Amino acid sequence: MTGLILTATEERFPVAGSFTISRGSRTEIRVVTVTLSDGSFTGRGECVPYARYDETVDGVIATILSCAADMKKGMTREALQSRLPAGAARNGLDCAFWDLEAKRGGRPAWQIAGIPAPKPVETAFTLSLGTPESMREAAAKNAARPLLKVKLGGEGDIERIEAVRAGAPASKIIVDANEGWSVEQYQALAPVLVKLGVALVEQPLPAGKDDALLDIKRVLPVCADESCHDRASLAKLVGKYDAVNIKLDKTGGLTEALAMREVALVAGFDIMVGCMLGTSLAMAPAFLVAQGAPYVDLDGPLLLAADRDDPIRYDGSMMQAPASRLWG
Repeated sequence: MTGLILTATEERFPVAGSFTISRGSRTEIRVVTVTLSDGSFTGRGECVPYARYDETVDGVIATILSCAADMKKGMTREALQSRLPAGAARNGLDCAFWDLEAKRGGRPAWQIAGIPAPKPVETAFTLSLGTPESMREAAAKNAARPLLKVKLGGEGDIERIEAVRAGAPASKIIVDANEGWSVEQYQALAPVLVKLGVALVEQPLPAGKDDALLDIKRVLPVCADESCHDRASLAKLVGKYDAVNIKLDKTGGLTEALAMREVALVAGFDIMVGCMLGTSLAMAPAFLVAQGAPYVDLDGPLLLAADRDDPIRYDGSMMQAPASRLWG
């Protein structure tokens, strides 16, 4: 690819109500939309800067635009992998490359990736952090969904899960502690959560302080999120975690996410494919990684009050393949 024109712009989308985790609440999302154009075709990607990883919208845009001269000189998607580190900026660019290649070649991204034609996947639906009463009400509204993901915050978590279970007695539950527990809290909470039908907990201990997971019996399977970024991070997770959460904003794009998935499977990890809170444009490439994964958490558009044109269709919790007009 030669002579590509690069743009990166901020866009905002409203959340349906508000979305709360242990780190705070949001009523809108700020995303960065990336385009790569050769004058005839334009590829798009979306990334979501995340403060937990010291990313800001302005900083990510600046990092992306620092590649503009390289794009005009013909930098390739392969060269991008070493040009930028894993993170949101590379994700936006990488996914725009994939979309442009698909449009130029008139063939879908899944064919370019050399994977089978994707099929619909069942996604979790996330309940944001709240009082037990509000979480029971939210669970009851979504009781028909097979898989609920529950944000937790430490004190009062058992009451929250009891409330969710009462509101949605038949749903499978996974929980996200967002680094909010101690090892003692895990040991106290895990057996109770298992009895309440919880199948998995994401990132109970802070990243960098999770060695304690090596020395305890994990009665409730543990999934790495903040501790897990790209292939290079996997070696340190063996023995601590049962699953890894692959997010394109962490891996730095679809290219690394697909490669990471294969290495993680060989290493014996279960796969979760997750997302930051983004639009259908961010979910579309992740949909390819989610094929066959035991846990899919690509519900971002379901939590928004407005989405992209040509959005991904969700039939209940069944996520359909994105339209080529959207991406890929």
